[in-house]
Amino acid sequence: MSDEELVKRVRHLLHRNMISGERDGFAYHFTKPSPETYPFQFFWDTCFHVFTLAALGEVDMAKKHMRSLFQMQRPDGFVGHMSYWKRLWPGRITDLLQLRPEDVLKLHKPHMSALVQPPLAAQAVLRIYQGDEDLGFVKEMLPRLKKFYRWLAANRDFEGEGLLSIISPFESGMDWKASYDPVLGYDRGKAGPLLFWKVLQVDAHNFLKNYNLPELYKSNKFIVKDVGFNTVYAQNLEALAELCAILGDEDEAHFREQASITGQSILQRMFDEKDAAFYDLHGHHFDKLKVRTGTLFFPVVLKAVPKEVCQRVLERHLLHKDGFHVPFPVPSLAIDEPAFNPNESLYLWRGPTWVMFNWFIQEHLLEKGYTEEAGNLLQSVKQLISKSGFREYYDPFTGAGHGAEDFTWSGLVVDMMERQRQHNA
Repeated sequence: MSDEELVKRVRHLLHRNMISGERDGFAYHFTKPSPETYPFQFFWDTCFHVFTLAALGEVDMAKKHMRSLFQMQRPDGFVGHMSYWKRLWPGRITDLLQLRPEDVLKLHKPHMSALVQPPLAAQAVLRIYQGDEDLGFVKEMLPRLKKFYRWLAANRDFEGEGLLSIISPFESGMDWKASYDPVLGYDRGKAGPLLFWKVLQVDAHNFLKNYNLPELYKSNKFIVKDVGFNTVYAQNLEALAELCAILGDEDEAHFREQASITGQSILQRMFDEKDAAFYDLHGHHFDKLKVRTGTLFFPVVLKAVPKEVCQRVLERHLLHKDGFHVPFPVPSLAIDEPAFNPNESLYLWRGPTWVMFNWFIQEHLLEKGYTEEAGNLLQSVKQLISKSGFREYYDPFTGAGHGAEDFTWSGLVVDMMERQRQHNA
């Protein structure tokens, strides 16, 4: 498939999955990640769609997506990981438990979930600005963004060290991630029905506690500091500072300082010297969850991580592929971990390759001079799409497509192509 044909197909995919309308005074406009499997507006999916739309030159459409995402923002700044617009009833029992009890009584009108997702919003708005330099849009979105990131700091940085905790496996965006198994008391390696019930118990516990965050922290049932989530948080604090700088906003220094604090805490708390890996943490004592998932190299993109640490992590796990040596990288779990399963399954993020990993790390590889390696990640994504179409995830050995069909995350390939083009120019 030529690059021109691939871009054409990505554009068609996003427009085919788009939906817009008005309901109860709200105007919504978003792209379904998958028309059948994921018909709602998701937080970080919307941000991925912004990157893709910007790469396609459709900046105005990207703005509509971000406005829709923040339409129901609460006065305290909170924005849920799912927004229910046209279809108001959750599709799964797990989704129902991810609502605040009071919102279960309001399913007749638009509402949000009680969970969060990796906070990519500031980077998404910055990417839009880079597309058309519309100061008006930045002025419109900056107050909303500042309230959102202040809410995260006030409500999820329980220890005041700059690291955010998630309260459900679904908040990292990487459902059923194998590093959470020890927290859930699951020790059987490969996922099965028992794991489902253990995760369901977490969301039921949160629901019964009415999502009272101090109470949830005290109970310590599922308090996890995810490497990927916190890396994204640090990146977006930097992006928020950039947006403040664009407008001459006085909070620029504050958000830069917050980004630095988070980056330093990631390095000090999450990095394992012996394994040259960044691990998720759990509980009140920051215990490392030593399971090699695909996020173990994410923090190499941060300013706070020294060059020699970045090189060690990349050389060992990505370039020499210690546990990640597959024909179609990057697998979501090291192939020699007991939980590894490359096949289609209800239990996601336990082996298959997701385009997001390649997209996330490619930019850093280009910046650090790993041009060939970055190109290889892009080429792998192109081959996956050519072979199996736009799928939710792929078998890392065969490239077979699995999960949801007409899945928009694979559209990030056009952003990867634009990055590579700009780097080579």
